[in-house]
Amino acid sequence: MTIPELFLAEFDEEMPSTRKILERVPEASFSWKPHEKSMTLGRLSSHIAELPARCATIITTEQFVRQPGTAPWAASSTAELLEKFDTVGAEARTALTTLRDDQLQVIWSIKMGDRTIAAMPRVMALRRVFLDHLIHHRAQLGVFLRLLDVPIPGMFGPSADDQR
Repeated sequence: MTIPELFLAEFDEEMPSTRKILERVPEASFSWKPHEKSMTLGRLSSHIAELPARCATIITTEQFVRQPGTAPWAASSTAELLEKFDTVGAEARTALTTLRDDQLQVIWSIKMGDRTIAAMPRVMALRRVFLDHLIHHRAQLGVFLRLLDVPIPGMFGPSADDQR
């Protein structure tokens, strides 16, 4: 298997798990957060829903630039979260099917205005800036939902809630 084929296989494993947990986000609790330094549930779940767009950006561009002061995307409902996730997920999957080995070592960067936050080979960006980032925040979302007493779906097998 090539590295692009491995990324596609991992993508196909992770996206259904991510969708399952996003389906559980109660929109009535979008403004809730477990700590004053935490994101709100709505902001965290919106970030997770839009992260597959980062995958497509990493593959199709050599940099991502966010202008300072740009407001992040925020869903207004669970349905909107899922719609965004499905749309950008399909775009990311299409981009992954075009990824070639010769593109993997090309340097990709993420910037805030003119300031470079990170620059790394595309292969590392796909892992760190997209997939590890998504899995990290998905785990945070699981904790948020647990604190709200929302049953957690299994990610890598049954969860404690699935075993009831």
